[in-house]
Amino acid sequence: MNKFMGVLENVLLPIADKLNNNRYLSALRDGFMVALPLIIFGSIFVVIANFPFLDKVISADGYAKYQDALGPASAATLSIMGLFVIIGIGYKLTQFYKVDAIYGGVVALASFLILTPQVVEKVTGVIPTASLGAQGMFLGIFTAFISSELYRFFVQKNWTIKMPPGVPDAVSRSFSALIPITLTLTIFLIVRILFSYTPYDTVQNFIYTIIQQPLTHLGSGLPATIVAVLLIQIFWFFGLHGQIIVNSVFDPIWYALNDDNLKAFQAGTELPHVITKQFIDSFLVGMGGSGMTLAVVFLIFLIGKSRQVKELGKLGGPAGIFNVNEPIIFGLPIIMNPLVLIPWLLAPVIVTIVTYVAMSTGLVPRPAGVIVPWTTPVVLNGFLATGNAWQGGVLQAINFLIVAVIWWPFLKILDKNYYETEKYESNSKAS
Repeated sequence: MNKFMGVLENVLLPIADKLNNNRYLSALRDGFMVALPLIIFGSIFVVIANFPFLDKVISADGYAKYQDALGPASAATLSIMGLFVIIGIGYKLTQFYKVDAIYGGVVALASFLILTPQVVEKVTGVIPTASLGAQGMFLGIFTAFISSELYRFFVQKNWTIKMPPGVPDAVSRSFSALIPITLTLTIFLIVRILFSYTPYDTVQNFIYTIIQQPLTHLGSGLPATIVAVLLIQIFWFFGLHGQIIVNSVFDPIWYALNDDNLKAFQAGTELPHVITKQFIDSFLVGMGGSGMTLAVVFLIFLIGKSRQVKELGKLGGPAGIFNVNEPIIFGLPIIMNPLVLIPWLLAPVIVTIVTYVAMSTGLVPRPAGVIVPWTTPVVLNGFLATGNAWQGGVLQAINFLIVAVIWWPFLKILDKNYYETEKYESNSKAS
């Protein structure tokens, strides 16, 4: 066990450290965090607009008007979430270089719109909504990275207009950004013109065909998902926030899959994907946090004898209900604790397989594409994530029991060790 842990530590820790400190992955992660409140807002109204049995209570015309009234909430957020992510990435990456960040955000957005197709059914000057959402996500990410780098390069080369003293700061900053923005956008305009002479016609078609579609297909499969889940658990075991590190790489793929399911759900057609962003967030992380440790809290109250474990259960229980599990991860502890490595790695993989099989066979509806707030308690979380389907809540309850069964013998051994240590220390003080 020690040799195995040594190999993991020597191989994975340097990789994780580089990923965690990489400025592009950090900007990507922070960009999604900028968009997250808006995405959740839109998702909430998708759930409300598709509340179960409502179409049976009111007339068809009334139900259609009800959905039309709530539709703009998701259309203005979920459908164009790529725009918010792009602004966030541009802002954060430019901020890293200590350059005026707001212009990094807007130049990233403008660069993306220059490259985006502006024709819908032969009508020019119209940007399709799909291009502003998950379909354009990969192009938006690359564009934000490149445009931010170009903008800060021109600024740091001092290719700027210097205004005389006494000019208001806002005006001075605006003119200072003029040349860097002009040069950056001109480069992207030239790229757009050059691609118009290729078989792909636009950069977005090229990115979507060559990069996004293959990666999305790979990320929607069970093997790649198991690898991602294992990496999350391993990074956490060594004290690194596995969710943040792995999500930085997989989020563009999972969000694209999520968007496909949301469109199908709203259209009332078959949902195309099992693996989505909400598959990970609701049926793995949404059961007490990374590693689904709410089941561990349940076992603590059921079999715990040591004072340390009991107190930890009281501390971690309320937080665990809302998927905050740092008290358990650091207090049990799970980090660098070989006694719990097996259940820590095994339980999420088993749950991933069970959930995938249940959804792919039709026993449980697939994730509907709505983004459920991550603090939503278990069972309710699964119900909302599957488009208000009771089977989603039942599946979470079954997964909860699976995790508890896997953890039972290991937690019992750990608790016994703590109990005997406490008993020995108590006897030593008494004597």
